[in-house]
Amino acid sequence: MTDRMADGMKTRREVLGDAHVDRAEESKTPFDAPFQTLITEAAWGTLWSDDTISRRERSMLTLALLAATGNFEEIPMHIRASANTGASPEDVMQAFMHVAVYAGVPKANHAIKLAKQTYSEMKGE
Repeated sequence: MTDRMADGMKTRREVLGDAHVDRAEESKTPFDAPFQTLITEAAWGTLWSDDTISRRERSMLTLALLAATGNFEEIPMHIRASANTGASPEDVMQAFMHVAVYAGVPKANHAIKLAKQTYSEMKGE
């Protein structure tokens, strides 16, 4: 295992939680294994493992970018991860308000809807 892979897996577990990563690893197949390696090394082992900015800030940026680009499917996962990154619901709302002004109200509105649903689910767990 490369250093980036080891760092990435460590960071991925710290941010997303063991249960999430274990499920992803269990469902990995030979078809998607190269993609899983790519995201573990690049996103988690390089980007998320860098300490130039805090995980709180990185979490807010990630959520804003997901919303601004309309990649809504991963918003619930990153809302859940915010419990481990230190990004509060208020921080997340500020990120989505930036999305509203700079990328569009409909995108922010949908992201907020997903965040509300996910926070509600998290309270019930």
